[in-house]
Amino acid sequence: MLSTAYYSEQVRRKRPYIHDDWCERVLADPLRVRVQDDGRIRHWGYIAEAGKYLRVVTLEDGVTVHNAFFDRDFEP
Repeated sequence: MLSTAYYSEQVRRKRPYIHDDWCERVLADPLRVRVQDDGRIRHWGYIAEAGKYLRVVTLEDGVTVHNAFFDRDFEP
């Protein structure tokens, strides 16, 4: 999985409970996709193991993971 330095150094440290394979699953089959004003792309997917929706933010290429977190406000 491609990722930014921010994801590798900050997100993984702050959220060690988020697994890279979960991010890969969301990117492979997202429930919803939205482009942010800055060009980054939000992808949402349901993680059954956690019982929550995961938001994965990629760079403009749609592949390089920049951020990932459980989105409490997401409504399918």
